[in-house]
Amino acid sequence: MSDKNERYKRNYPISWEQLHRDAKALSWRLHDLNLTWKGIVAVTRGGLVPAAIIARELDIHLIDTICITSYDWQNQGESTILKSMDGDGEGLLIIDDLVDTGGTAKIVRQMLPRAYFATVYAKPAGKPLVDAHVTEVSQDTWILFPWDSESRFVAPIAGK
Repeated sequence: MSDKNERYKRNYPISWEQLHRDAKALSWRLHDLNLTWKGIVAVTRGGLVPAAIIARELDIHLIDTICITSYDWQNQGESTILKSMDGDGEGLLIIDDLVDTGGTAKIVRQMLPRAYFATVYAKPAGKPLVDAHVTEVSQDTWILFPWDSESRFVAPIAGK
């Protein structure tokens, strides 16, 4: 196992149903702010599904994307901006699935400094960079999203 992968001691699998519930819980939190959003900016690719759920719940029809890549499976590397946005983000709601180390969040914050940034999941290193999140997980946990997994048998923890 490489040094990069050794930082993940736990796996936290998320089902489609749990992701939907957590994104809806984030929608409630955002709704309670009583703010009017001009639109949503999804950070691709992970922010696409939560953004769709939140757009529905908050009745937001304008959705755009910022495209940044930094992961190759569990290996986080240099961030590459594939698609950016103009403006300062005033009135926009940025949605991503997760803030991990904060690398992507820093880029997004610089790009749209006046936008409100919300993620479904947050790790301690990245949490200060977002305005809202629903669930915090430890820094050494790899969140396994439903689009990255399939159902299969897993041996019990005690048997490992």
